[in-house]
Amino acid sequence: MTELAVDVQGVTKRFRLFKEKHRSVKERILHPGRVEFHEVWALRDVAFSVPKGSTFGILGHNGSGKSTLLKTICGVLQPTHGQVVVRGKLAALLELGAGFEPELSGRDNVYLNGAMLGLKKSEIDAVFDDIVAFSELEEFIDTQVKFYSSGMYIRLGFAVAVNVDPEILVIDEVLAVGDERFQRKCLDRVREFQEQGRTIIFVSQSPEQVRMLCESVVVLHHGEMIFHGEPSEGIRIFRERLNEMGEHHVGAATDETLDASPAPPVQAPASILSVRAGDPATFGAVATGGPAAISVTLQSSLAYDEASVLVEIISPLGISLARLDSAELGHPVVIQPGTTVLTMTIPHLPLLDGHHQVNVGVSARGEHPLYLWQEQAAAFEITYAGKAEGLVALEATVTATAN
Repeated sequence: MTELAVDVQGVTKRFRLFKEKHRSVKERILHPGRVEFHEVWALRDVAFSVPKGSTFGILGHNGSGKSTLLKTICGVLQPTHGQVVVRGKLAALLELGAGFEPELSGRDNVYLNGAMLGLKKSEIDAVFDDIVAFSELEEFIDTQVKFYSSGMYIRLGFAVAVNVDPEILVIDEVLAVGDERFQRKCLDRVREFQEQGRTIIFVSQSPEQVRMLCESVVVLHHGEMIFHGEPSEGIRIFRERLNEMGEHHVGAATDETLDASPAPPVQAPASILSVRAGDPATFGAVATGGPAAISVTLQSSLAYDEASVLVEIISPLGISLARLDSAELGHPVVIQPGTTVLTMTIPHLPLLDGHHQVNVGVSARGEHPLYLWQEQAAAFEITYAGKAEGLVALEATVTATAN
């Protein structure tokens, strides 16, 4: 029987939003009676389990309940109904600045956060230097954190979370705030934790990161869990829901707002009928370095003068190798009412052999905006006759100069 690290059992969370509040005793006397409020259901009957040693992803649009769910798992919020069972020491990196006391220095906040995680002072002493080194804040560790930038907050928070030896690590979308180099450093530490068999719950604004790191995902939509399973299918459903809401981008912002009333689905004016990928002439296998084409057959009820074809190529290991946007490349396309075939051609594809997946999309702005997206819409093989290893075939020259 699989041992569970986290078990979320029918969790529902309700908030009361008051229209106005009494600010003084005088106001209470002059305006007796109950203050009007309306109820917001941030989560409704959410249930799933996270096996010990797995990496679990959570996806959802702004206001879907992701942060509320994480706070419930971490014990920051108590559910209105249901319960969460956590087995093991948990460390969490939630929204920016959570758990920090602005008036204290970075040093004092390290000890404060460690104490909140149940560590003794001697245990914090043992890892303090590692925390500071990972955060790269040696020069500012004795500065009050109210003077820290958002990136410095993230550095210190993540450094504490990953150096207190947690059995369960919970990471919210805050990694988007750090610089690219530090993000890579954090992701490397996440991979170390995976190799060590620790449990990770991961919320990211990047579906590609979720696909690369997570073994299973849940998708939240207006507080309800609409999917639990394989990452690729979860990402497809997540992007489809963004389309229904009229969103024109894939990423989500780093914070949430509560939403009491779900928006009605928007009827898309177009649909993708079929997708083919491969050699431009045959749509068969592509030779390394040769041309490749991705062809999308679209049915539309409207005309679009400046639309864009979106193509993402996924390696056999599930890594996003390239994401192309025809408009950004200077090649917008015209869509006519009826059936249109949109073809993106890549003159030289330097990938090595393997079975590659293709995600595709079509977008257009205007009075009737369009955003279509399909995960794993097509696949193609790449054949390579050489002996090079890796993901891509690179050309290089070598010179030797006597010194």
